[in-house]
Amino acid sequence: MKQLSHFDAAGQARMVDVSSKTETKRTATARAFVRMSRATLKALPDNPKGNPLEVARVAGIQAAKKTAELIPMCHPLMLTHSDVRITLKRDGVLIEATAATTAQTGVEMEALTAASIAALTVYDMTKALDKGITIERIELVEKTGGKSGTWRR
Repeated sequence: MKQLSHFDAAGQARMVDVSSKTETKRTATARAFVRMSRATLKALPDNPKGNPLEVARVAGIQAAKKTAELIPMCHPLMLTHSDVRITLKRDGVLIEATAATTAQTGVEMEALTAASIAALTVYDMTKALDKGITIERIELVEKTGGKSGTWRR
């Protein structure tokens, strides 16, 4: 049976020692969906706070770089790339975040953090229009690199 790597034999939380792992190029893509009414979607360009999608894109990129500050057992990584793409859909906003590095550990958490914070930023920028907005399906789509190789949803 697989063991959770962030706990020692006594059950105490710990940061995993990755010093013996090989540095490889690692990438990850995550997504989130922000469901909102069509009226709210239509009003996005007229938001008095500014373009909520551009603000969310920048917030997601910024969040990827701060992941280790937010999630206690994450290793601080030097990202070589981070991007957030936002696409309007019929019933909301699809957010896709990517992160890349060459390191001893993966960037899944950085991509997931970017997607999550971008989604929260869309909510923050549009909550005055619709309190019923929901954030759904925050999920890893793909990861590459490392000992386990490529994984796709």
